[in-house]
Order: sequence, then structure tokens, then C-alpha cells
Amino acid sequence: MNSPLAEFELLVVLAALRLGGDAAYTVSIADDIQQRTGRVVRRANVFTSLRRLEERGLVATRLGDPQADRGGRPPRLVRVTARGAAAARTTTSAIQAMIGDLALGKGK
Repeated sequence: MNSPLAEFELLVVLAALRLGGDAAYTVSIADDIQQRTGRVVRRANVFTSLRRLEERGLVATRLGDPQADRGGRPPRLVRVTARGAAAARTTTSAIQAMIGDLALGKGK
């Protein structure tokens, strides 16, 4: 069974999948999460999560081409591995199973 992801790890993996391997890097992932969730995202937290995800084999990184807007520095591009995609599926399936037929927002 795939190891489930923590909430923020799941957001990072989903953003990386959405952006794709040629556009996913720390800044773009943080921006995507912030735009879609309204949550303030620190780039350092994304960087730390990416490092941990890479250690677990859930993402792989490589240096992209140098970019003028980054002072000539290349971004470290992120690709979600098959194991990472499977972990995202496992986690989202568990969340969906728990939500099930709950009437959220109505309280008891």
C-alpha cells in the first residue's frame, strides 16, 4: 500500500502534477497553491516538502535552463514520479471515502 501524504505534501504534489515537469518549481508550486486555495504559502515550506518528497522517491528534480528573471539561475524543476502519483491517489481516495455522504456545513 502506498504511504499517504500529509495535507501540505498533497497540495505540493497536486500543484506539481497540474503545472507539469517543465513549469513546476518551488515558486510556481507555491503560487499555484496560494491562487487555488487562498492559503498563504511560504516558499521555504514548499522547498522543505519537495526535499522530503524527493527523499521518499515521490518526486524527482532536475535543473532547468537559466532564466534571466532569476538572475541567470536555473530553476529546480519538479516531476512527480509514479510512486508520487500513486500516493496522491491513495490520499485523495481516503479523503473522499471519509467525506462520503457527509453533509458538510450543516453541523449536528
